[in-house]
Amino acid sequence: MAITVVEVQRVAVIGAGTMGTGIAQVAARAGYQVELFDAAAGAVQKALERIGDSLARAVEKGRCTGPEREDALRRLSEGASLEAAAAQADLVIEAAPEDLALKKDLFARLSRAAKADAILASNTSSLPITAIAAAAKGPERVVGLHFFNPVPAMKLLEIIQGERTHPLVVTAARAVGARMGKEVVVVRDAPGFATSRLGLALALEAIRMVEEGVASVEEIDRAIELGYGHPMGPLKLTDHVGLDVRLAVAEHLHSELGERFRPPQLLRRLVRAGKLGKKSGEGFYKY
Repeated sequence: MAITVVEVQRVAVIGAGTMGTGIAQVAARAGYQVELFDAAAGAVQKALERIGDSLARAVEKGRCTGPEREDALRRLSEGASLEAAAAQADLVIEAAPEDLALKKDLFARLSRAAKADAILASNTSSLPITAIAAAAKGPERVVGLHFFNPVPAMKLLEIIQGERTHPLVVTAARAVGARMGKEVVVVRDAPGFATSRLGLALALEAIRMVEEGVASVEEIDRAIELGYGHPMGPLKLTDHVGLDVRLAVAEHLHSELGERFRPPQLLRRLVRAGKLGKKSGEGFYKY
């Protein structure tokens, strides 16, 4: 199918949680006009405050100048509604929770509201892009843009090409990633893509080792950091990602790929106890 894709200048980010906030920040720093929308009252204002604080720290560390910070903040605004934000955007990036039914509903709405030549992207870390796209008007415009937490610091952007994603959309997504200063890898739409599948396998085994008393949380993380050069051990990284997010991804991959991704009982117990990691103040570590 022949399609047209405009050069991206305006970005809408749907979801003002940890990932949406980080994506909005890097998009604004890259020179895009950014509208951020979240259905929860007050969520966007809190996100904008977090971005202001994050950029202030970047100025203190010499990673950003004062005028650059002010320019980025001027490019950020709150969307009046999901449809209004999508209607103005050349690129819509959904950063909602990892729930396939929710994402399909959002993409049905977004595709009706967006311009005919807009790109629709999901920041999902594991859910199938092809299934999400099936709910959209114009599934060839749908692509996965998997950013990593914390978005401003992490260099990788994983682009996921669905079964019906047009090659021009992938090319445009590559250009967006480059403008945001990201290193890009492109993968096909397979369960867990590349990064989530590999990262989760390591994290689940580390959790099982804690269950079995092989070593302490700190010692397991230190072994991976020092022995394999990882900047952060798998248990500390799980705290940063969110134990609830890890559990949801594990359950999805368990259903798709089998027993090696069965979630450990320790992970389930911690999530039931509300110990979700850094965002709740406690996970494998206390914050």
